[in-house]
Amino acid sequence: MKRRQFIATGAAALLTLPLVPAALRAQDLPAPLDYVPGVITERLNAGETIFLDFKADWCTTCAAQTRVMDKLKAENPAYLDNITFIEVDWDTYGRSQMSARMRIPRRSTLVVLKGDDELGRLVADTREEKIRALMDTALAAATTG
Repeated sequence: MKRRQFIATGAAALLTLPLVPAALRAQDLPAPLDYVPGVITERLNAGETIFLDFKADWCTTCAAQTRVMDKLKAENPAYLDNITFIEVDWDTYGRSQMSARMRIPRRSTLVVLKGDDELGRLVADTREEKIRALMDTALAAATTG
């Protein structure tokens, strides 16, 4: 009986090994920039592609989006190499002129900007395929002329 239990436990441990490197990579990701007035204009003028994340610490939807984005960044380092990620604290800047000008309806809003253009936006969407598509839009803009 002990032998079966040992084999089952060992097999279960082996199945989880591929998950460990991805989890460790996600923990080692560089933190996004914190929004301060002027940083968006500064980065856009420098030719960067910006991925804005309007979030609040207490927002469960925001936390779910962050988990998905961290997973995608860990899987594809090109996102971090080419896109400038900026977190906008909703409690501080949710009612700011910048948020009003961009027509940000709520926290858990993700927006991609390049130059004078908004390339895409998601509001309160946590689906991996939708967030990946938005990040791919940003990556395409960042890596083409």
